[in-house]
Amino acid sequence: MLEKKLISTAREPETCVLVGLIAGRESRELVNEHLDELAFLATTANAINQRTFVQSLERPDTRTFVGSGKLQEIKAYVEEHEIDMLIFDDELTPSQLRNIEREMPECKILDRPNLILDIFAQRARTAHAKTQVELAQYQYLLPRLTNMWTHLQKQKGGIGMKGPGEKEIETDRRIIRDRIAHLKKELQSIDKQMATQRGNRGALVRVALVGYTNAGKSTLMTLLSKSDVFAENKLFATLDTTVRKVVLQNLPFLLSDTVGFIRKLPHQLIESFKSTLDETRESDLLLHVVDVSHPQFEDHIEVVESTLAEIGSDDKPTMIVFNKIDCIQVEPFGPTREDQMAGIRERFERNERKVIFISAIERLGIDEMREVIFEAVKEIHVKRYPYHNFLY
Repeated sequence: MLEKKLISTAREPETCVLVGLIAGRESRELVNEHLDELAFLATTANAINQRTFVQSLERPDTRTFVGSGKLQEIKAYVEEHEIDMLIFDDELTPSQLRNIEREMPECKILDRPNLILDIFAQRARTAHAKTQVELAQYQYLLPRLTNMWTHLQKQKGGIGMKGPGEKEIETDRRIIRDRIAHLKKELQSIDKQMATQRGNRGALVRVALVGYTNAGKSTLMTLLSKSDVFAENKLFATLDTTVRKVVLQNLPFLLSDTVGFIRKLPHQLIESFKSTLDETRESDLLLHVVDVSHPQFEDHIEVVESTLAEIGSDDKPTMIVFNKIDCIQVEPFGPTREDQMAGIRERFERNERKVIFISAIERLGIDEMREVIFEAVKEIHVKRYPYHNFLY
């Protein structure tokens, strides 16, 4: 039995400091946008951001990510204000992590992937999600074991299980590798059960909601399916795929809500959650939900599309649903909300992509969206079952 549980539980808020790096040709505006998102991630993880440090370097320092002078400045602030943890906006190498921990042994050091993993651990509810998250956590921690904890478990006995003078860290690594192998087998068993469930849903057309985290997928799911689906103004409110039967004008289809994507998503999570994303791979139509009010919504679209390509779903018929149109910012003497939407429509429909503008909260554009989805589902259904045309 592991002495340190990886799956997080509810806890008291902790104070944190965020650290970002302007490297190479990156602009300060882009890095500030990434740090704003990191602050939102920290809030989601129940941390209170006290200050943000930013440094410009040609490339990250191989020893401590930021320069030695900046690290001393951060250290002085952390010690003066008794900060609980330091969060870096990029992934730290194991050696960078060790070096920073030596400088600040009393402060927890996290990087962006570790923070996202922790949020997933807090949000996991079902056995499937918990197993996926635990596997991703162990795969992330394996090369970073030094100083993580004193020991995991009593050393195994038996012939050939322990070499002469085996160090504790080597024992820890072996225990984690065994645990990873066990979790992979467990996931294979769960995946078979879920594949059977998907196969038992009949021959209905499948539609999947995809998008950047916090774009409004779960709210839209509730609106279309008329059933309660958990939605919250925090990142990664949804981890487990939710499937509901939806009927539009006597035409039934299955609608699924999937985990949201985010930039710099840890590779371990993508690998672990590929089975959950099978719902996306096996769908007939994707509704790509976008928070159009976000200043970096086009970057969010690129992140989602690249992740879809990574899991083999980039060839699916896709509609872009621009959500939160009621929150689009209108500057004095600038283009109106309608003009901004017209410009967005022109840019994206130029690539032969269907575009819909809605506000799920304010119920704007919902009737038009239902009609467009109905026509798209009907087209797929008619091609698959031409003898069912009389239904329409």
